[in-house]
Amino acid sequence: MNFRAIKLHFKFTQEQRTGVFVLFVVIIVLQLVYFFTDFTLPEKSFPEKEAWMSLQSEIDAMKLTKAAEKPKVYAFNPNFITDYKGYKLGMSVQQIDRLLAFRKENKYVASAKEFQEVTKISDSLLNVIAPLFKFPDWVQNKSNFKTERKEFGQKENFKKDNFKKEKMVVLDINQATQEDLIKLYGIGEALSLRILKQKEILGCFVSMEQMKDVWGLSPEVINELNSHFKVVIPSSFKKIAINEASLKELSQFSYFRYELAKQIVTYRSMNGNINNIEDLSKIKGFPVDKAKIISLYLEF
Repeated sequence: MNFRAIKLHFKFTQEQRTGVFVLFVVIIVLQLVYFFTDFTLPEKSFPEKEAWMSLQSEIDAMKLTKAAEKPKVYAFNPNFITDYKGYKLGMSVQQIDRLLAFRKENKYVASAKEFQEVTKISDSLLNVIAPLFKFPDWVQNKSNFKTERKEFGQKENFKKDNFKKEKMVVLDINQATQEDLIKLYGIGEALSLRILKQKEILGCFVSMEQMKDVWGLSPEVINELNSHFKVVIPSSFKKIAINEASLKELSQFSYFRYELAKQIVTYRSMNGNINNIEDLSKIKGFPVDKAKIISLYLEF
């Protein structure tokens, strides 16, 4: 082997040796910089993001609290159980149908035992839902009256025709308080506040038909309202002068929207005064199905 030829590859000039040394020094310096320098970028602060994250934490905490809360269960009259309500209580379709058929005959159950006899529900289910039953006052009065008759040695079984119900007092819905409304079965705090809020928006109710416009009221509850309340329009109630009211005043009326109010103003300017509700019904977008109620709020 020719070692002399190989040795020629390892011979460096002065400039080459200097270059190798400088390269070695540069490598050492770069290594030191790499090990002792923090290259992580400083984290930017975003106040809006921090505020949002803080709010999100509060929302998550509220959700957990709400999930841990047990839903409040309200007492109800079992005579007015709907299909959905019965399903939620654990009743079968056949059991619900038996109750509905019983009610169609204009009959009412007056006790948990009668409810079981009509629906044929099991004892276990009755024990669960019976504590939620709340029957009308006249049912309780009837049982008390029977007890009093028994104490005086009179016959326990007497005809229902001899029982006189307390005369129902019909109140003015426009004067009703939240306490008055909550007394009705099916109306709790939320629904009573919703009814009062609707009255406040309208100024007053002019017809009991407006109960159908209150979200959440079932047909059974509306029937209860119609039985216990009537409408008396207060003398201080100020109607809307349809031919003089401004666009702003008309658009603030609950049964009108801005576009309809604009159409009414345009109609007045082109055709003159609006003489009756029939003229108003000709305007595009007018809720004809509410014409009778709307007319009671207007002055032509």
